[in-house]
Amino acid sequence: MTKATDQDRVLIFDTTLRDGEQSPGATMTHAEKLEIAELLDEMGVDIIEAGFPIASEGDFRAVSEIAERSKTAVICGLARANFKDIDRCFEAVRKSARPRIHTFIGTSPLHRAIPNLTQDEMADRIHDTVTHARNLVDNVQWSPMDATRTEWDYLCRVIEIAIKAGATTINIPDTVGYTAPMEKAEMIRKLIETVPGADEVIFATHCHNDLGMATANSLAAVAGGARQIECTINGLGERAGNTALEEVVMALKVRNDIMPWRTGIDTTKIKHISHRVATVSGFPVQFNKAIVGKNAFAHESGIHQDGMLKNKETFEIMRPEDVGIAGTALPLGKHSGRAALRDKLKTLGYEVGDNQLKDLFVRFKELADRKKEVFDDDLIALVRIEEDDENDHLHLVSMRVTCGTNGPAEATVEMQVDGADVSETSHGDGPVDATFKAIRLIHPNKARLQLYQVSAVTEGTDAQATVSVRLSEDGMIATGESANTDTVVASAKAYIHALNRLMVRREKTGPGADAREISYKDLT
Repeated sequence: MTKATDQDRVLIFDTTLRDGEQSPGATMTHAEKLEIAELLDEMGVDIIEAGFPIASEGDFRAVSEIAERSKTAVICGLARANFKDIDRCFEAVRKSARPRIHTFIGTSPLHRAIPNLTQDEMADRIHDTVTHARNLVDNVQWSPMDATRTEWDYLCRVIEIAIKAGATTINIPDTVGYTAPMEKAEMIRKLIETVPGADEVIFATHCHNDLGMATANSLAAVAGGARQIECTINGLGERAGNTALEEVVMALKVRNDIMPWRTGIDTTKIKHISHRVATVSGFPVQFNKAIVGKNAFAHESGIHQDGMLKNKETFEIMRPEDVGIAGTALPLGKHSGRAALRDKLKTLGYEVGDNQLKDLFVRFKELADRKKEVFDDDLIALVRIEEDDENDHLHLVSMRVTCGTNGPAEATVEMQVDGADVSETSHGDGPVDATFKAIRLIHPNKARLQLYQVSAVTEGTDAQATVSVRLSEDGMIATGESANTDTVVASAKAYIHALNRLMVRREKTGPGADAREISYKDLT
């Protein structure tokens, strides 16, 4: 049992790999999940919700391997309120040194109507399933989904039942981002005061950002007595997302004068994992995103720049280094050697092996030949976005594009398809359209382009462009990203990356199936 004996300590429960991955198009590969889990563990996250084991064989395998590899974090799996889910969850987390089962059921009138359970029937279900989970592990978390829209008396009743059945953490979810800070703080405070046994368990908060108040609501819940915050990296999650880990952690650190609580997070690792999650999920971080956005520590106004030159504290309430942001310029060029490159990568949070360094060094030299200045973000893009999956079916070999004001654009694309070289030429309304059409000739598909987004990694006409592509086909969604100083090349690589991910998902689930979508109504 993880008991909150230190009232100044707030536990960080990260659900990037579970709730975060439920964002349409944010599916991660098995290797990516293991990597993110390792980064979360190293950063000091207390509890990692590694997935929903019953959802698919892939999810089960990822949770099981994360549980086995974990060094310090509690490894948690999610389970609906039925024995089958809970047993599957236990099998996935059992190899962890500190396993947790997180079971839930929707308690509001709207959610009770889905399985068509009366209040008494649901109360019995809660008692039986929490008891079953507690018989398997000592660390059980229970959540009344849509708690903020559940009748007060009934909410108190089922929380008491869950505590008596053995739950060690009671999570109060604001499933649809409906509540407000004062309301959330009062709700937690009253539950702790009212429910018998509440002082013997940890109360947690899980807030969604539908009204833009997830961070504020989570901090308010801590003020009300909660000692666990559920969150995700970059606020990733369904609809408008979840509470952002980096925001609540840095708010508690910077404003410790009025919020006298602390976490165990190594904040200098925040920027690194933020970029990595953005890359593997295909969800870019908005430029003005708090803490980790590209502009979070940028100052353009003349007044601001003058103040920064005289005293950084005039316009910065925290240091960039506190969240792992190094200087913006990379003092390396085409004459720099491997040792200098390795050292710079290390300062940016990347430990690379000799073979990886060799490949990176070649790409770095190519980039240095094309750009006058190479920046930290350029190097990060090389490390994170240009890594090819050796198991990919499709690889870009070369391409040639012609376009202008007279006539349609023409693109000739050569690709490797399962090791065989194939080349096609197509015309289109612009170079990107022509390129995508040529790729579709090489690899016929029915995928629909849902998102095409271009952003500059750094400044200048020679800046690398980061391209994000989201495709949907037969109910499956996949994203791809790439970076290159040539926007059309980056577009082609991002499109091919997304196609490779669609192929992987098709192989695992089959057309029309989404392994992550399981019926909440199936509670028996």
